[in-house]
Amino acid sequence: MSIEIEKKFLVQGQPWLEAPFQLLRQGYIAKEGKATVRVRTSQNQAWLTIKGQTPENSFSRLECEYSIPLDDANLMLTELATSTIISKKRYTLEHQGFEWTIDVFDGDNQGLVLAEIELPSEETEFPLPTWAYREVTFDHRFANSALSKFPWPHFSEEFTRE
Repeated sequence: MSIEIEKKFLVQGQPWLEAPFQLLRQGYIAKEGKATVRVRTSQNQAWLTIKGQTPENSFSRLECEYSIPLDDANLMLTELATSTIISKKRYTLEHQGFEWTIDVFDGDNQGLVLAEIELPSEETEFPLPTWAYREVTFDHRFANSALSKFPWPHFSEEFTRE
């Protein structure tokens, strides 16, 4: 069991072009009360993740993640996912001593690019890269579980960069 402390930003430009990446597929098989259950695959690995609800005005939440057999994960994604499967390329970058992940979405969320930084505490200060142009941490539409039900094209015009 761990606590996930994460901030999320929209990305401008293509800072990830030279970075390594992995292909991810994920789906949501349950959301009940304070918990969301996700299945994720990448190459020949798979995980089952249970995420707690994010308290208001916080960006920390409980996260429990377990490795599971790939065949089980693929079956769960096919038979149990309650909404659209999210597919994306995840790039990993370093910026001034901090690791960032950049998710470039495919499928129903094509065109959306989000950067995330995981922090050791909510008080941790970090240098913001110029390519991270708008924070969306507290906009719940950018949670992957929300994007699986209400994809980016439905609200992207609100975020068109001037």
